[in-house]
Amino acid sequence: MKRVVTALALAAAVCAHAQDPRRSGAEFMSESTKAMQRDDLQNPAMLWVANGETLWNAKAGKADRSCAACHGPAKQSMRGVAARYPAFDKQAGHVVNLGQRINQCRVGAQKAAPFKPESEELLGLEAFIALQSRGMPITPPKDAATSAAADRGRKLFGQRIGQLNLSCAQCHDSNWGRKLAGAPIPQGHAGAYPIYRLEWQGMGSLQRRLRNCMNGVRAEVPPFGAQDLVDLETWLALRAQGMPLEAPGVRP
Repeated sequence: MKRVVTALALAAAVCAHAQDPRRSGAEFMSESTKAMQRDDLQNPAMLWVANGETLWNAKAGKADRSCAACHGPAKQSMRGVAARYPAFDKQAGHVVNLGQRINQCRVGAQKAAPFKPESEELLGLEAFIALQSRGMPITPPKDAATSAAADRGRKLFGQRIGQLNLSCAQCHDSNWGRKLAGAPIPQGHAGAYPIYRLEWQGMGSLQRRLRNCMNGVRAEVPPFGAQDLVDLETWLALRAQGMPLEAPGVRP
């Protein structure tokens, strides 16, 4: 009976995947890169995860307090957290991403200086926290403020920018599966961030990738933390709603 139930569940999952036209960026990778993401012993991002776990348990700031002192074991307390970000934050008064939320805790609870954007420390903590939600469905909040940010992000996603006069949607909605400069164009779902990118030989956030794309079309590139970038992240989370969180991922 157990085998029958398992077989039915597997068949249902395969059917659901066939009906959903959305595809993870991992499906556009080579077999060797897919294997690297699947195996934690091969995934270079796990080095950042290990650093993040150390930071989670380390006391910091004038408060001499660790993340674990407030939240306890991350395996329980952070389960599902990364799958819900970006989200509206009452303290900030606007939508924030996971990295910004980490820095809020660092400044408010630990009385320590915030981590710099794209720092090894911030990426490590983001990767460690995201790992606790790996495999869970992306579940963006449905409150009015987060929905408004997602709507702004949707408009930015479809807006032509730069000297090349291209939008995100032209590549990732209209031309996914084709090739650009010899590389396949994915659908642009962001469930694997932060990622280890082979081109970077290091970890990077979704904002780093968005800024890379903007630079590629020769557009003005906003600074890390700009609300336009957070709004784009919020739309991408809504666009990928229900897809499994893969972080920390590997990409070419």
